[in-house]
Amino acid sequence: MDMDVLIHVLSNHNLTGYQWVGSESWIFDSQTAALDRHHILDGAIGLFIPRAHVSGMREFMLDVKPLNTSSNELFTEFWEALFSCKFKQSVSSAEDERECTGHEDLTGMHNSFTDMSLMPIFNNVYKGVYAVAHALHNILNCNKTCDNNVQLDPLTILQHIKKVHFKTKEGDEVYFNENGDPVAKYEIINWQPSENGIVDFVPVGLHDASLPADKQMNLQNKTLIWAQNSQQVPVSVCSQKCPPGTRKVLQKGKPVCCYDCLRCAEGEISNSTDSITCIRCDPEFWSNERRDACVKKEAEFLSYEEIMGALLTAASLFGTCMTAVVAFIFFRYRQTPIVRANNSELSFLLLFSLSLCFLCSLTFIGRPSEWSCMLRHTAFGITFVLCISCVLGKTIVVLMAFRATLPGSDVMKWFGPAQQKLSVVGFTLIQVIICILWLTISPPFPFKNFKEFKDKIILECALGSAVGFWAVLGYIGLLAMLCFFLAFLARKLPDNFNEAKFITFSMLIFCAVWITFIPAYVSSPGKFSVAVEIFAILASSFGLLICIFIPKCYIILLKPEKNTKRNMMGKAAPKSF
Repeated sequence: MDMDVLIHVLSNHNLTGYQWVGSESWIFDSQTAALDRHHILDGAIGLFIPRAHVSGMREFMLDVKPLNTSSNELFTEFWEALFSCKFKQSVSSAEDERECTGHEDLTGMHNSFTDMSLMPIFNNVYKGVYAVAHALHNILNCNKTCDNNVQLDPLTILQHIKKVHFKTKEGDEVYFNENGDPVAKYEIINWQPSENGIVDFVPVGLHDASLPADKQMNLQNKTLIWAQNSQQVPVSVCSQKCPPGTRKVLQKGKPVCCYDCLRCAEGEISNSTDSITCIRCDPEFWSNERRDACVKKEAEFLSYEEIMGALLTAASLFGTCMTAVVAFIFFRYRQTPIVRANNSELSFLLLFSLSLCFLCSLTFIGRPSEWSCMLRHTAFGITFVLCISCVLGKTIVVLMAFRATLPGSDVMKWFGPAQQKLSVVGFTLIQVIICILWLTISPPFPFKNFKEFKDKIILECALGSAVGFWAVLGYIGLLAMLCFFLAFLARKLPDNFNEAKFITFSMLIFCAVWITFIPAYVSSPGKFSVAVEIFAILASSFGLLICIFIPKCYIILLKPEKNTKRNMMGKAAPKSF
């Protein structure tokens, strides 16, 4: 036997202390246990066919008589070998050998023939024979008689054997699964050394595959003996189990039970012990600190509740209120020379557009939605063009008004109040058309940015069409540069009449803010890019409001003596700028 050779080699090398798992071929074999003189296999555990009892089997075995076996030579040879005797009719009989009578008593014999410990194997043979009998019974349609005319072939018998389902006299259920296998049922056997040095095959449990999954394994409340007579369960790996949040990596050149536990990478998890792979979280989720569960990413956007959003909101509302106060002052003193001399209609329209500029910054704060994304950029583009158009109109009025004072000049009739209003409407209408085309072709939309930060979702407004966005900004920049150029040309007009100097300063601030805005906007991450855009809107709006209107408010409220028609019509020597 292979186990004989293996035990001999193990004994020569004194290989003890290993936990053996045995198959049914030797786990219940007393001869194998007897060969293990060095107790190498002590504590072995394995599966064996469950103990069974076949009614009448022992009585049948002990009742065998060679003279009653229809002259079967096999039984004759068996009987002679069993009792060391010879029958008279045997050719090989010797004179000095005892003669067999055929009535020898088997009950006193102790050998493999009379060993009923092999009953589990006999039981399987018994059930196999009955399975064939039931199949033949069904094929031959046996009731009281059988149809002997049915042709039998192995395939037909096999098909009927697969379908049999019966119980033996002992209550064992016999049937086969879809693969033709009987239901697995095994006893769990443990080799436990006794005091006299003989190994006891102790059943410690039962595995029955016919039961529900949670009841198939049933361990009895018996103490198991493991290798080296230890009662502590041996560890079958050379590495501890990898906890959730890690994965197993085999150690090179070592058995498969030797491995390292590597922590899952960011964004990956393992939620089971001894996981061999880590699972990547969905885009909207991220791994927790322990890497054993995916948690929803924090959504980040510029909100009213945080400090930065609250400050920007306060600045926007303050600018709106400041514009309203200036408008009230101008309305209250609308009949004074300084208000009338600076085209009061354009001034009020400019103040209205500035209040819209301050308020449009609020559309950039809060959770992006489909409507807010479309509104924020278009409202910003249209209100700023309206604002710059008013400033441009005021600049042209300054130039035209100075030329109108020259002898024989009738230039003001070409740029009167009607033309001023039409220029503002025309410049603004172009921006409206650009915005309509942008919204029609590829409008801005809310977008979840997963790439900016690993553990956050940036909620932002995608531009839709980058061409549309830069066309809006470009048109604003074009009008601002034109306004700055014209105001710069009019900077040396007489001081008392000249508004161009203040417009030049305001346009200088406006252009500086938006030139620095571009690199700051591109390089700012997440919600900070929105904050940069709001800051640019507020800074340029405050620049226009302060540079153009605060000097006039100063004269109206604190220097009323200068707010006269004579002072406004006075001329002074030009100054360099």
